[in-house]
Amino acid sequence: MRRLITGLFLLLISFAPVAGMAEDTLFEATGEGSETLVIGSVTDLVFIEPLIREFQRANPSTAVVYRQMTSLDLYATVAEACEAGTFFADTVISSAIPEQVRLVNDGCSEPFRFSLPPDLPDWASWRNELVGLTFEPAVIVYDRQGLRPGEVPRNRFELVDLLRQTERFRGRIGTYDIESSGVGYIFAFEDAAQASTWGRLLESLGQNQAKLFCCSSEVIDGVRTGRLVLGYNVLGSYALARQEEDPRIGIIFPSDYTLALSRAAFVSRHARNKRAANALIALALTDTGQRLLSGPSRLFSSLNGPEMLNLIDTGSGPTAGEAAFRPIALSPALLVGLDQAKRRAFLDQWRKSFQAGGGE
Repeated sequence: MRRLITGLFLLLISFAPVAGMAEDTLFEATGEGSETLVIGSVTDLVFIEPLIREFQRANPSTAVVYRQMTSLDLYATVAEACEAGTFFADTVISSAIPEQVRLVNDGCSEPFRFSLPPDLPDWASWRNELVGLTFEPAVIVYDRQGLRPGEVPRNRFELVDLLRQTERFRGRIGTYDIESSGVGYIFAFEDAAQASTWGRLLESLGQNQAKLFCCSSEVIDGVRTGRLVLGYNVLGSYALARQEEDPRIGIIFPSDYTLALSRAAFVSRHARNKRAANALIALALTDTGQRLLSGPSRLFSSLNGPEMLNLIDTGSGPTAGEAAFRPIALSPALLVGLDQAKRRAFLDQWRKSFQAGGGE
């Protein structure tokens, strides 16, 4: 049986388009069986593994292939497979929610075969084909050894004031590279739409020669090691999980507003195992799924995320209870940020700010 599952795993890889960009992990079936669920995702495996293990407890005959990619690579690969009518994954889960909305809009998904919870917020679903599983705030992380308690900014206005000390912070601020990160781009695009401080903040990042990274984990690593004093727009799920391991990491929920996104999932129109794909997504929305997401992974749930976050004491800076959460709704409005002309103009503004300040 183990040889059979391994052979199936290799067969799946061989038929996956552009699979060389993916990092695949096999969870063998724990019981007798021959079916496989393939998940295409951007989430670090350690965060999603508890949900996979729970799914296999309820479905012991199902092996799981977890196919992890960067957000933009995942989008491009899924779009290519969708257009060609070929298989890549049974379900796709990504924090790059504008790209997820586009894939659904382009007919790459199908309606769910289960009922969504009646208490699911309106912003967390679209067309019964895309659903937000998590509730993850965009936070500011900082080095507690690099900032005195009285200096910790509580909001973007105070952050801009703090960053005027360019001699102190030059080269020691980190954020997403929005040209390569779908999550970073949507956070920045929403900031530009919602924050009166956006222009000044962007200028401050450039003047301080902010370092750009692909992922939240890299920014957090920079803060943890002291190479960075502060990281902006980091996923709170990753930050909270890492803070439990290293108290040097401070976390700020900006009190002016705190954006929150939800990793969105859909069942592929070309899925080979639609039953298992629906079962996995449905599990994430149950009480058990909420408990798993709100546990060590700190992804939290779209059903109770704000309430759970309010119970957390980060030990520094404004708590989640002081944050004005603004969830980013799953809707066609997200496609505006993907308009090629608007995207080029937005990225041009970004590049010019960093070039003017000598940032990278």
